[in-house]
Amino acid sequence: MASYKISIKRSAAKELEKIALPDRKRIVEKIRDLASDPRPPGCKKLSGQEKYRLRQGNYRILYQIHDDELIIMVVKIGHRRDVYG
Repeated sequence: MASYKISIKRSAAKELEKIALPDRKRIVEKIRDLASDPRPPGCKKLSGQEKYRLRQGNYRILYQIHDDELIIMVVKIGHRRDVYG
């Protein structure tokens, strides 16, 4: 299976910078793992949207998968209480 290219939206990168270092490292590791498996166990497709959600502790990573171009676009990263709004 081909490896996906990961692209992070500028706003998502800014959200990631605001997260404390220990949590940030775990989130970055989860994002890196998406390149080899874009739909890992525990990911969920959001209803009514072409986005997927991945959990890391109290944080959520929202991303889109473009299978035809082999690209994963991370669109939002944030605390679970804020990320869906």
